[in-house]
Amino acid sequence: MAVQIERLPSGLCVVSDSMPHLETASIGCWVNAGARYESIQDNGISHVLEHMAFKGTELRSSRAIAEEVEAVGGYLNAYTSAEHTAYFARVLRNDISLAVDLLADILQFSTFNEGELARERQVILQEIAQTRDTPDDIIFDHFQSTAYPNQALGRSILGTVENVQGFCSGQLRSYMEKYYHGDRMVLCGAGAVDHDVFVRLVDDAFHRIPGCVDETPEPALYHGGAYREHRDLEQLHLLIGFEGVGYHDPDYYAAQVYSTILGGGMSSRLFQEVREKRGLAYSVYTFGNSYTDSGVFGIYAATDPNEVSTLVPVVCEEICKLSDLVREEEVLRAHNQLKAGLMMSLESSMSRCEQLGRQLLIYGRVLDTEELLKNIDSVDCTSVIRVGNKITSASPVLAALGPIEKLETYDQVQERLPVEL
Repeated sequence: MAVQIERLPSGLCVVSDSMPHLETASIGCWVNAGARYESIQDNGISHVLEHMAFKGTELRSSRAIAEEVEAVGGYLNAYTSAEHTAYFARVLRNDISLAVDLLADILQFSTFNEGELARERQVILQEIAQTRDTPDDIIFDHFQSTAYPNQALGRSILGTVENVQGFCSGQLRSYMEKYYHGDRMVLCGAGAVDHDVFVRLVDDAFHRIPGCVDETPEPALYHGGAYREHRDLEQLHLLIGFEGVGYHDPDYYAAQVYSTILGGGMSSRLFQEVREKRGLAYSVYTFGNSYTDSGVFGIYAATDPNEVSTLVPVVCEEICKLSDLVREEEVLRAHNQLKAGLMMSLESSMSRCEQLGRQLLIYGRVLDTEELLKNIDSVDCTSVIRVGNKITSASPVLAALGPIEKLETYDQVQERLPVEL
């Protein structure tokens, strides 16, 4: 990778990754501001701000923003996560200046017009309603709130209906002024990007970005516990999880290998035992979400309510087995899965752009590909068992949505797991 980095006087970090064989480029701005920085009163404001950034500036209407990028065949979008907000575009090489100009416009000159806010508020409320009506989406919100109760990291990124209905333009403007500062932002370009030209474009366009500000979120405090909700559904949606590892944890890569072996593909233990051998679920997999100072690890499965009394013991048994014995061929297979996924992602300018933005915000530097591959290869059987026991030593989270009559109690599930009681 031909990665080059420059920091502007405002603190804004500009990074490029040249892929000269491409005719397209991905341009994005990653901001160190997300749902985790919100109070209970403004929960959801990061997401609303992300929506409203596209709804008109001092120079462009919302329609003009859409028409300008699509007139050149480009694509413009954004997303909000627990710790970051990202705004990005994909364009042809000759339209990079337009992409930079559009991002600079929405991130510096958005007007947050009250009329536009009223309309977009209804769109976001529909998004919240859609999530609540989608069991395999909302169950993850319940899992998160049980893992991190009464704190920002446990609240929904979408916010509450009451908050969204009450936000005004002044609140959005104040939130942006508080967190959208140069030292909290990374402007990335990957693909058909010339670094020197890219830096000049960014320097010229981002002239209103303020300088340094020191804002840190409250420390994460994992708790564990149970959430059970009866709904008249065809399936029971189930999550069993624990505190995982943060980005800076020395066991970060061992946890990835552990997750891959347990439920990271069709050859994983859970897929083979739960789906292939027993036919207990169509969907079963593991996941890991890392944060700056914490993380969650979990197992998701959706099953017939009549099968849950069999499913839960099988899942818990596989967790216990992996705490005792790991085969070298499983570790090697997980290595190759992770490394192949990493290398395949490098063929996408958008993936490279996102990696650059997130790595610079999280680690303050770009992680070399060889370093990442070496970290994955360094994980052996002993470290997989160690990290598995470390993860499952915490009190579990049990989240269930659907017909729950035949689901065991939290204490019964906990007794099946290799946790310290």
